[in-house]
Amino acid sequence: MNQMGKAFSILVLLFFTAVSYAGDAEAGKTKSVTCAACHGGAGISPVGTFPTLAGQKEQYLITQITAFKDGTRESAQMAPMVSGLSDEDIANLAAYYASLGCK
Repeated sequence: MNQMGKAFSILVLLFFTAVSYAGDAEAGKTKSVTCAACHGGAGISPVGTFPTLAGQKEQYLITQITAFKDGTRESAQMAPMVSGLSDEDIANLAAYYASLGCK
């Protein structure tokens, strides 16, 4: 394999390693206190206008929260809530809500 091929392989490996970061559900539970006002204490929304997060797929939650944060999905309510979250925070929240299962 030539140098260019090796460099490309390393970049692909690094990309997939970063994307597949496994969240810490316990850390996500701690971080979810702010989310509970709208999405419920156990991720089950008490109001129909806010989605239930419990039992959602982890990668789906990461994608949606990231989209709110970077502005590709617009929401005046969600943007300020997620603006300060790190990628690790997002992964942890997603792991927590996915771990709750559907109720």
